[in-house]
Amino acid sequence: QLVAYEVKRMRAEEGNKQKILRHIKELAEKLYKNENPYPAVTMHKVQKPTEGCHLRLHQKPFPRLDEGTVQWIIDQATAKLQTAPPAVKAEKKCMVPSGPPIDSPMSGSTRAASRPAACCAALRLSLLPCSLSPSLQLFPAVLRAMKGRAARQCLTQELNLHVQQNRAVLDHQQFDFVIRMMNCCLQDCTAMDEHGIAAALLPLVTAFCRKLSPGITQFAYSCVQEHV
Repeated sequence: QLVAYEVKRMRAEEGNKQKILRHIKELAEKLYKNENPYPAVTMHKVQKPTEGCHLRLHQKPFPRLDEGTVQWIIDQATAKLQTAPPAVKAEKKCMVPSGPPIDSPMSGSTRAASRPAACCAALRLSLLPCSLSPSLQLFPAVLRAMKGRAARQCLTQELNLHVQQNRAVLDHQQFDFVIRMMNCCLQDCTAMDEHGIAAALLPLVTAFCRKLSPGITQFAYSCVQEHV
């Protein structure tokens, strides 16, 4: 519902801390009510008699209870409980529209909109040979961008392009770059990405490699195989 309805409101609140905090408080109350639908039961406390009250002259004696009447009241209440429907909160189902594209729901500025393209450009620089690569300064930003699904898809596409061009044998710095990007990509993958991005990386981790010494080759899967 936030993605579908609240995007304009969230964009308008950017930079205003008071509005953002008010919005967060409203969300917190909704989440709390959702998890705690039943209000706390108020217990009626019976006050204790004061000291010396039994010595008062106007104190009326407690009336004798009729056993048959008390049992009849108990039976009536038990019958009502047995026939009463279970106290379960009725679940209201509703259709929520998909809203804006999921890759950038907060992309109010042109800078945010151009992040996937900038990330792809930085990825290409990271895969250049060491002597030509100006990507050392961009690399931390690329790793941070891996939290976005668009950047993860871009990574699999770029790596697949290199394999098709028979450029899967990397030097040591390139290999380190690729491994770190793959690890970040897999670390931020969700269950939704298991048959998409993670599956697309499977053939790639068996293709990219580096030469450690004559006759000894290290493949990328040896560095990323611990991910679920």
